[in-house]
Amino acid sequence: MTRDSAPRTVEVGAPAKVNLFLRVLGRRPDGYHDLETLVVPLKLADRVRVHARADRTASRTLSVSLEVTGEPELTRGVPVDETNLAVRAAHALARAAGVRGFAELAIDKRVPNAAGLGGGSADAAAVLRALNDLWGCGMGPEELSAVAAAVGSDVPALLAAAPALARGRGEVVEPANAAPRSWLLVTFSFGISTAEAFGWWDEDGAVTGPDPGPALAAAAAGDAAALGPLLANDLEAPVLRRRPVIAEARERLLAGGCAGAVLCGSGASMAGLLPPDAAFDPAEEAALARLGMVQRVRSLGSRSGRPGSAGPPRLERGSPGPKPGVAADWTRAQTPSP
Repeated sequence: MTRDSAPRTVEVGAPAKVNLFLRVLGRRPDGYHDLETLVVPLKLADRVRVHARADRTASRTLSVSLEVTGEPELTRGVPVDETNLAVRAAHALARAAGVRGFAELAIDKRVPNAAGLGGGSADAAAVLRALNDLWGCGMGPEELSAVAAAVGSDVPALLAAAPALARGRGEVVEPANAAPRSWLLVTFSFGISTAEAFGWWDEDGAVTGPDPGPALAAAAAGDAAALGPLLANDLEAPVLRRRPVIAEARERLLAGGCAGAVLCGSGASMAGLLPPDAAFDPAEEAALARLGMVQRVRSLGSRSGRPGSAGPPRLERGSPGPKPGVAADWTRAQTPSP
């Protein structure tokens, strides 16, 4: 990219995720925890629009701005300053690539905030992919993944927007096979921080879950009946012990016909794996909607037979504002979550 090239605009989706399993292997000396998790992206996604130009003139500065739009339930608590992971991602990439210039970020939120669905990390991953192109950084997957790891533990696994197996504190990522499936998500009016959830795991002296081999095989085969009982999250028991409403949601997901249910990340969302015919008891679905927000979603599978592969973001000319679109089809709670 030349110094005086015109700014361009890219708009991409930032898919939410579910963790088919999340194993906590132990606390590290640096305070983080080693983990092993299978991350599967969903069709539920924020829309991220980036308008940017690079200028490597030493006298220039870097300017990054952020606008967040969406329904109040989805944008509440989302920061628009440098604590937002998308803004942090832009600054991290600029430092790594020696970029000056500007980036105007606009996020249309469809993914609930602080829900364990990876919304903020997905936004950051989308910004890294977009700015790597718009700023002409020319980073390959490994270089971009290293920048992502400096932004947040979930960001590297979400870069490809495809199923991925993550280890370490999330920075060691490899492609994984997972067939697309249908899910019923339940989110709540409260969130649970990652530090809280892992702290509760430490406090309870919780154990590491079983070998993930069978879950990996069932995920690749797309067998809901086999995969359902293998869904697991080592953080689930400590979280459910302290948030009974999430435990109730899990029970209702199973009672209504889901093949299995699992806590998303550190919570507070629960994801129920629907059977192949996606049938679910309407009475239980109505009961879930009294606990929180409910939506049916589809997960994304491995692309073109190449697990973890991802195409380039779609470039388009235009203003930096978010693209108009239909809001996420959440069924709202009728009463506040306990």
